[in-house]
Amino acid sequence: MNEQTKAIREQADRSQYREHSVPLYLTSSFIFDNAEQGRAIFAEEESGNVYSRYSNPNTTELINKVCNMEGAEAGLAFASGMAAVFASFAALLKSGDHIVACRAVFGSTHQLFTKLFPRWGITTTYVDAGKPEDWEKAIQPNTRMIFLETPSNPGLELVDLEWLGKFKEKYPHIILNVDNCFATPYLQKPIPYGFDLVSHSATKYMDGQGRVLGGIVVGKKELIDELMFFIRNTGPALSPFNAWVISKSIETLGVRMDRHCSNALQVAQALEAHPEVEEVRYPFLPSHPQYELARRQMKAGGGIVTFVVSGGFERAKRFLDALNVILFTSNLGDSRTIATHPASTTHSKLSEAERIQLGIKPGSIRVSVGLEDSADIIADIEQALANS
Repeated sequence: MNEQTKAIREQADRSQYREHSVPLYLTSSFIFDNAEQGRAIFAEEESGNVYSRYSNPNTTELINKVCNMEGAEAGLAFASGMAAVFASFAALLKSGDHIVACRAVFGSTHQLFTKLFPRWGITTTYVDAGKPEDWEKAIQPNTRMIFLETPSNPGLELVDLEWLGKFKEKYPHIILNVDNCFATPYLQKPIPYGFDLVSHSATKYMDGQGRVLGGIVVGKKELIDELMFFIRNTGPALSPFNAWVISKSIETLGVRMDRHCSNALQVAQALEAHPEVEEVRYPFLPSHPQYELARRQMKAGGGIVTFVVSGGFERAKRFLDALNVILFTSNLGDSRTIATHPASTTHSKLSEAERIQLGIKPGSIRVSVGLEDSADIIADIEQALANS
């Protein structure tokens, strides 16, 4: 079966009631048939559900779907995207370890690298996505992990996955870890390039309607086993209800991403032609500095467009306040189009110098282009620009 068929047909085992749609397993624990089975499951001699903090039929179904799409050996589900990203570090790193990370990362990930991990003796060196020589210089004897986002949030910078996979071959002890949230496994698959772990905020495109929180990490089984030890003993579990919602949503991920990408390209093209817009970033625009790379490693350009309005922060505020159809919130990947101002919201904890390094200007606007008619989205942007 091809990928889309697998995403739809992967289901938890049917119960004795022969249901067509997978039921919700809203239970905290599971019954053992006998004392010996309980002993064997706890000893990991036999597989089976014990407690929903670390396994449940609904979360297992979701994990299997993402593993199928990413081509991964195993995976785990988490309560949120940041819980997943954090676990992919905390379960595998120790005091004295070093991370090499792409400079363009989400604000909360940046806080892990700069505020939390130094307390535990874990250091980070940032590198620029498009400068391979920087990656080589950054490797230290204690480097344990390379982490990146591609496309990045919100600047839509790309990292060459094929190049980085080959680069990592020189350092087999280093874990290659990528946040694939913006692209989704429908548009981009890092594992065939040699990546060890792939993380997602399932809150975004996987749910796709702004309803629930969730996170996923998939990759090599030996690493996922270490994450399982972490999740069993620290508890960042995804609820069965949220897993059920996201798993059902994944059945329509491909169709939705096709529409997100088609709409986003049209929005990007309209913005590029507007005289009040100073800059537009979208991976499948020929003006994007990494356009050819995007065409090589992505099926389409994704649903995020970032642009800079002339007039700086004050103009950006007026623009956001003038929107009628597009919603102002910090989420993304929703069926409804969303706009946000990264400098004052998602990346506000960064210094101004750090934001500039990431290409976040006072007038930068990030638009998560939804599934509405593209003409309505463009019309709302144009009227907001005219009235700001």
